Amino acid sequence: MTETPETDWHIYRGAGVPHDGITRLPPPPPWRDFDGGPVVDEVPPLGSESARRLGTHGGQGIAWRPEELELINAALYLRRPLLVTGDPGSGKSTLAHALAHELGLGRVLQWPIVSRTTLRDGLYTYDAIARLQDTQMAKFGGEQRKDIGEYVRLGPLGTALVPHARPRVLLVDELDKSDIDLPNDLLNALEEGEFRIPELQRIAGRHNEVRVLTDDDEHATVRDGRVRCRAFPIVVMTSNGERDFPAPLLRRCLHLDLPSPRNDEWGRARLSAMVAAHFGADDTDRNGDLIRSFLGSAPGALRASDQLLNAIYLTQEAVRGDGADRRRLAETLMRPLDHGEHGSGHR
Repeated sequence: MTETPETDWHIYRGAGVPHDGITRLPPPPPWRDFDGGPVVDEVPPLGSESARRLGTHGGQGIAWRPEELELINAALYLRRPLLVTGDPGSGKSTLAHALAHELGLGRVLQWPIVSRTTLRDGLYTYDAIARLQDTQMAKFGGEQRKDIGEYVRLGPLGTALVPHARPRVLLVDELDKSDIDLPNDLLNALEEGEFRIPELQRIAGRHNEVRVLTDDDEHATVRDGRVRCRAFPIVVMTSNGERDFPAPLLRRCLHLDLPSPRNDEWGRARLSAMVAAHFGADDTDRNGDLIRSFLGSAPGALRASDQLLNAIYLTQEAVRGDGADRRRLAETLMRPLDHGEHGSGHR
């Protein structure tokens, strides 16, 4: 498709076809320019979890609304995190995988959030006990002591802030499930694009460069105990809307709301593209009735798009029987998640 003057500034097009558009991204605004080093040029391969999310039939893309594409690309240009809200199953996490796939940015760094998650969990871990045990064994066994970097492992956020030449994609999943302090604690790392590792800073006078493990199971060099990015990562933070976030965090993000697909042009296009990606283009027509049923029944009910995928798979791959049996199973699988409010009242 030929780009129009209104959209040719888009780096991410949502077409599902990998391209080198990230090289066209202009320099960042002066207030979002970072100079970390030494620069890492290698790009890890895309993870298998992205194929599971996006489907195995490539080139289908996601049917984004124009205003959604504009916000996604604005975040790329401004080097700002995206706060993506919406119902469960509306495609919030899938966006991170779509960006990594289309822009050739490698494996998505995934940081799932729970109520006990702290900022340190995302930045790095230091195994002091293992180091003490290995030091004692080396002392009494005459073995060579391991470097301290063997006991430091960067987390998903820490790895995203390694000075990569190309930005990494970081998925901070379900931030609204965090402790009340985590969103505020994130502010400094996201604003400054760096963090410090005190265990390495203490030895910086003797060892100014230390090789540490990363979330990719690779190694990265940390200089003077500080990790500072070069290309600011593409950060996708998701929320199911279970809590409000502090204003300072909201000010530093771009907010993208992804409602569940509705029975309109864009809703039908988005679900059709999703079905084509997972089952092939032919199945979009064959399962048109299920798509329309999914969108059309119980308006306002809460549904997740993977319910539709489950129904399509079972009714065409596993269940043998007449059409009535298949329709009945599909309706059961696609029952609204809040069916106690929208359905017959059975729980």
